[in-house]
Amino acid sequence: MNIPVIVTIVGARPQFIKAVALSKALEKMRIKEIIIHTGQHYDYEMSQIFFDTLGLKEPKYHLEIGSLSHGAQTGRMVEKIEEVLLKEKPKGVIVYGDTNSTLAGALASVKLHIPVFHIEAGLRSFNRTMPEEINRVLTDHISTLLFAPSDSAVRNLKKEGLQKGVYRTGDIMLDTYLMFKKKFEEHSKAILKKYELKEKQYGIVTIHREENTNDKDKFNSILKGLEAILKEGMKLIFPVHPRIRNIVPDNIEGLIITKPMSYLNTQALLSKSAVVLTDSGGIQKEAYFHKVPCVTLRNETEWVELNKKGVNLVAGTSPDSIKKCFHKLMIKKLDFSEALYGDGKSGKFIANCIKSYLEEM
Repeated sequence: MNIPVIVTIVGARPQFIKAVALSKALEKMRIKEIIIHTGQHYDYEMSQIFFDTLGLKEPKYHLEIGSLSHGAQTGRMVEKIEEVLLKEKPKGVIVYGDTNSTLAGALASVKLHIPVFHIEAGLRSFNRTMPEEINRVLTDHISTLLFAPSDSAVRNLKKEGLQKGVYRTGDIMLDTYLMFKKKFEEHSKAILKKYELKEKQYGIVTIHREENTNDKDKFNSILKGLEAILKEGMKLIFPVHPRIRNIVPDNIEGLIITKPMSYLNTQALLSKSAVVLTDSGGIQKEAYFHKVPCVTLRNETEWVELNKKGVNLVAGTSPDSIKKCFHKLMIKKLDFSEALYGDGKSGKFIANCIKSYLEEM
């Protein structure tokens, strides 16, 4: 019996986390998976640490593209991925999320008439100035199988005329969360002690999107919002993306600056935090898994169900709005009981769908 071969393309921190659960499920289905790492994230703390700590198998190919302009980075990825696909001749290609690695992998595959399987399809911020939005929309429209994590994602695809090959899967990040949940507790005591934090008396900050980091006024406005929260006695810990380390001041009292953290340490901190302030999509969901309220430092969110539940408030970048959203979440009774993102078995479901598709080819 011939074992089918598929290629998985990853390149950024959230994709490594998502790939863990699906890779294990594919292995159980006797599907051979070849991993290509584009090198979009290349610092140890943003890349290799996830392979070392989560058990994700090492990439067979590491393209080492690194940081470039969007066009140059995506173009080089397409070229290098195409070379691998021509060599390996896979039956399908898995891409995750909304990064340049996602779009490059999808483009290289579809040009070679290789089916694309998009994990986390259908999410929309409806902000076309965001590179991530363009990447996700284009990838959806050239994919064969679209794995949507939420009801709203399925509705978005339907509105765009995409119904064939669409599956409502739940969120695969929940799979990984449940897989390592016991380890978070083991890590939490040590990490709280290291940073002199007390349970439910601190918040976590993450900022990385270009709309915030490339606009000096927006970035400084967010910092003023954080300072307003710090003045009320709430400590904030800020694992800083390497790309913005040189623009984050070191002298804001109460703001704890760190290097990017491993998945386990990040989740350990999340599990004991009082609030999250972020422009990341993934951490918005992870906050919900941990039953922690979230302030979104953007003007919109793809995870609209969190906003409707009132556990995630979209603040934008205004200091006053950030402070008001923080206060509202701190005094409001919040409901985290609904299983918005499935039962933690998304990886198995997706692997089954892929296997069925390959058997029918």
